[in-house]
Amino acid sequence: MVRTLALLLAQLATAPIVSETGERRLVDLGTFECRDITRSTVLQRVCYDRAQQNLVVANNGAYDRYCGVTPDTVEHLLGAPSMGQFFNQNIKPEATTGSYACRTHEPAKD
Repeated sequence: MVRTLALLLAQLATAPIVSETGERRLVDLGTFECRDITRSTVLQRVCYDRAQQNLVVANNGAYDRYCGVTPDTVEHLLGAPSMGQFFNQNIKPEATTGSYACRTHEPAKD
C-alpha cells in the first residue's frame, strides 16, 4: 500500500506539457505551487514556480507552460473576477512569440 501511494505521488509530481508548437515533454512540478481551480470554466489547474517565473496552466484539459511570468501577473490571474478572461487576454496571446514564450537555449557553436 505504501509503495502504491509513493508511486502515485511520484506520478502526480510531473505533468505532461504540450506546447502550442506541439512539443510534448514532462515537467517536474516539484518546485511549483499548484492550485486546483474550481471557479473557472476555462482553467482547471494553475502551477507556478516563483523562483523561475514559470507558469503551468491546465486550460480546457491541456497543459501549457509560460515562462517569465511575474508573481504580480499570477496574483492578478488568481484574483481576477473572470480567470479565463484574464488568462485569454493577458497570458495566452504572449505564449508563442511574446513575452511569455518559453525559448530553448541552444549551445554556442565555435
